[in-house]
Amino acid sequence: MKTVLRSLGVGDLQVFGLALLRDNEYLFLDLEQKLRKYFGKTWSRNSLKVPFIVFLRVKFYLENGLLILSSKVQQLYYWELRQKVLQSQDHQQEALLFQLAASALQAEVGDLERGEGAEDEGGDEKKERVQYFLPEDYFPPWLINHRGRNFLLQHSPVLHGELRGTPRRRAILQFIKEASSLQDAALTFYRMKQGKNELRSSILLGVALDGVYIYQEVEGKQRVLFAFTWSEIDRFTFQGSRFEIAAVDSKLVYYTHSAFHSKHILKHLSDSHRFYVNSKDAACYIQQLEDMQTCQLHREAYICDMTHLRQRLRCYNLTGSASDCSNVETDTTWNKDGAEEEQSPLSEVESEEAFVDDPAEVTWLAEFLYGASVDGPLRLPSSTWAAVTMEMKQVLCKRVGAASRSFDSQ
Repeated sequence: MKTVLRSLGVGDLQVFGLALLRDNEYLFLDLEQKLRKYFGKTWSRNSLKVPFIVFLRVKFYLENGLLILSSKVQQLYYWELRQKVLQSQDHQQEALLFQLAASALQAEVGDLERGEGAEDEGGDEKKERVQYFLPEDYFPPWLINHRGRNFLLQHSPVLHGELRGTPRRRAILQFIKEASSLQDAALTFYRMKQGKNELRSSILLGVALDGVYIYQEVEGKQRVLFAFTWSEIDRFTFQGSRFEIAAVDSKLVYYTHSAFHSKHILKHLSDSHRFYVNSKDAACYIQQLEDMQTCQLHREAYICDMTHLRQRLRCYNLTGSASDCSNVETDTTWNKDGAEEEQSPLSEVESEEAFVDDPAEVTWLAEFLYGASVDGPLRLPSSTWAAVTMEMKQVLCKRVGAASRSFDSQ
């Protein structure tokens, strides 16, 4: 792993792991084990001929890209998620797939030039302007077949144009957040069989941030059978290729390719649960910050205690949460005994009244949400300050009017 970190020039891969391809399925390596266990006795550190290829894959999916602290790792995460979206079979989320394509175009192409993709011109010039991207690079094959390439080329620029002015980093973060709503994108899938002697693996076990999803393939389409959050799962056990899931009055038994597969799937499940527990508080605070931005950061003249919130957010070591997961010992059983009782972090954050235009606090929050460098000058869109000024004028007018009415009544 250290060699991979040096090659990429990053200090921590956070949500990534090393995986090998076995029976057309990616299995994450246990980094506590020697590579000879996976590659055989013929492999050595100084060998020039490596008999196996190791893949860098996303091990833990997130709903918010801000939890990935490194911009390089964030981009790697985005590109793998992009490929997952292209393979999506979620036919119920066609509108979301169009929006994801627009976010991806904004992140990769940038602002759509005015007039590009316009339909008011004819001939070859119109065709050349419209086709500034290939639908195959941004849409799943089934959607291209369903709508047709011309439909996608005609309507995608409209959605792309609506994102004009959105920085590349924010477009990537938007893509990551929206892609988590697809039922088959932000998950790692493992194929299983319903019966030991079945020839075809029709069951898909999906490992997500918030739990486990069980799908069944029917005529090329995925149908959700069960969805369990981590709190609803009692334990996972396996014996050889037999894999058992005990959750909320349900006992499911499926069969993997081998005991080797079962062991590594269980290890991934255990690591994913640990990662979820370690990162949920930080994710909650980031969501709180984004909710404040959605409310235009300022409502009347009240904001929460930003100093306290900043200290609480920084106290969570996000880079350590993923690395901690690699230290979980894997047994043939996983259960949730000993899990800490969940407590809403909002109840721990004290609030106080503060004037809206506190420069220090607004600057820090804007740097975090808008992706500005903490070492560089703060650049906020003029619309943000205009909204603040307008709201303050409205607040002052209301207070002056209330004071006048109070004086007249006396």
